[in-house]
Amino acid sequence: MIRTTLCADEIKALERIGLDALRDVWRRHYGAPPKLRSSELLRLCLAWRLQAEALGGLNHDACRKLRRCARLQAEGIELGVGAKLRREWRGSIVEVTVEEDGFRYEGRVFKSLSAAATAIAGSRWNGPRFFGLRPAAR
Repeated sequence: MIRTTLCADEIKALERIGLDALRDVWRRHYGAPPKLRSSELLRLCLAWRLQAEALGGLNHDACRKLRRCARLQAEGIELGVGAKLRREWRGSIVEVTVEEDGFRYEGRVFKSLSAAATAIAGSRWNGPRFFGLRPAAR
């Protein structure tokens, strides 16, 4: 009970400190801090680590499920399984869902995002560019 109370107090204290102080807290507890520039994100990560340390982290089942949600790479861009990519194409919204084995569009699974984009557009397209994940060519 005492460790739980200390944890709650430590987490509450994180709300009042800036990025450099958050990095110092991380360094004190865990070593080199992650290279984050967002104090809010670092605060959330630090709070989770402190809470997991005090109360226990994720159970075995949750860890296994997270490992199964491995990232899928679309031509060098990491997208999580379940991510939805949308854009307007010729007056209607098209949506592609990232799955473990490819990209689903209108019931069909394509091996690459570019193959899905080509099927949507009816002509050859770079998938990441089609969905705005890369800047347009000059």
